[in-house]
Amino acid sequence: MTFPVQKGLRCTCCGDALDASPANFLSPQEVHCRACRLAPPRFVRAVAYGPYEGQMREAIHALKYNQIHSAARGLGLLLAKAIAQLAGQAPSEMLVIPVPLHRSRYAQRGFNQARSLAVHALKSLRKTHPDWHLTLAARTLLRQRATKSQYGLTKRQRRINVRRAFSVSDAAIVEGKNILLVDDIFTTGATARAAALTLMRAGAASVWVATLARAGHGNLNTFNSFEESSATEEHINGSGNAPELGLGTFGIHSSQDQPSF
Repeated sequence: MTFPVQKGLRCTCCGDALDASPANFLSPQEVHCRACRLAPPRFVRAVAYGPYEGQMREAIHALKYNQIHSAARGLGLLLAKAIAQLAGQAPSEMLVIPVPLHRSRYAQRGFNQARSLAVHALKSLRKTHPDWHLTLAARTLLRQRATKSQYGLTKRQRRINVRRAFSVSDAAIVEGKNILLVDDIFTTGATARAAALTLMRAGAASVWVATLARAGHGNLNTFNSFEESSATEEHINGSGNAPELGLGTFGIHSSQDQPSF
């Protein structure tokens, strides 16, 4: 199974597709979408491997809802390639934090697909970018209240839904550190913005975002989200490539869709 990559002009901050011509922007640094110009997020840049559609959507559903855990390895390689887009721009030493679910959602699902993807991505990055020093810190960011599903909500409602939803377990862990937030899907950016704000208020030096897939405007209500894990922290070096994946064909079981970012 192969997956398409993102194409076309994109916001250099949030990664959203832009309809304007490159000639309309004064420089690459000013290629920002309207949302990022009007309300700059607290993260520096968000990257993704490909669009949330077709086989990518099926594979993510297979991992998340059908619990085909073997899919995490192949998808993790794609996440590694997304993270590798930050090479030369993001710091080479970062804490890698999967955006969490509330404990009630974690108990319901039984695992955190964001952490699973991160673990496999970092294993790949350790081999391809040995100059990077990425530390998995899965218990650092907490979802302190159970937010309702983002499904069917407008962008404004999504922002309100995740407002003050996160906390940091120990500010000393993130103080002065560069953070890489990871998850499966970036939707409107509401969760990424809220999580980044929490981390920056706790003293983080910078926040970067990497996801497996990026949702388009036409898919606003078809997403699935981030989760938390209870893993011990690991220290990993790296950055990566993504080959074609032999993930097979997965059925889709959509259950309580709740977008992350």
